[in-house]
Amino acid sequence: MEKFENLDPKKQQKILDSALMEFAENGFGQASTNRIVKKAGIGKGMLFYYFSNKKDLYEYLVDYSMNFIVNEYLSLVDINERDFIKRMRDAAQIKMKAQLKNEHIFNFMGTFMLTKDRDLPPHLQKRYEHLQQQGYALLYEGIDKTLFRKDVDVDKAFNLIRWGVDGYQQNLLQKLQGKKMTELDLKPYWDEFYEYLDILKKSFYTN
Repeated sequence: MEKFENLDPKKQQKILDSALMEFAENGFGQASTNRIVKKAGIGKGMLFYYFSNKKDLYEYLVDYSMNFIVNEYLSLVDINERDFIKRMRDAAQIKMKAQLKNEHIFNFMGTFMLTKDRDLPPHLQKRYEHLQQQGYALLYEGIDKTLFRKDVDVDKAFNLIRWGVDGYQQNLLQKLQGKKMTELDLKPYWDEFYEYLDILKKSFYTN
């Protein structure tokens, strides 16, 4: 992949985004390299000059996407924060910033995770399993369950809070779609988000 990685960064990113969008929309089996090169504005021969075949390109995207998610999201969340709601709040902010930076990666990984028959080389499969473990730790490890009311099923409360956070985030991303991030003031949106979290806290916590 050295030839591809030596490309001008803007051209490289255009190819990556085009491929990520195509695989996210159609999955590996139905993805078309013809559509990828058309979106990227390059010849098909050039794509296969950088990548031997569609599978090599797909595996490169998996590795690239996992690197991005770890560096721009998972590694930045403080898992020493034992308050579940506070951890979810911080994680949501970090995740949304990462999604706004490159939404194509998250769309691609969403499709990838729903794919049942993944034919990955062992090193990528191992990385993906580790990524899942990181995600689980991010959500649940080290949480102080004594903060929850005694009459509440904590595991169900975890899910309701997580679904609420994810739902608000997806709704916000839809609202912001197509807008220039440099011109946006996100404070009102986060203030609203914190109000929702306060409601969840009052519903599930002891005080």
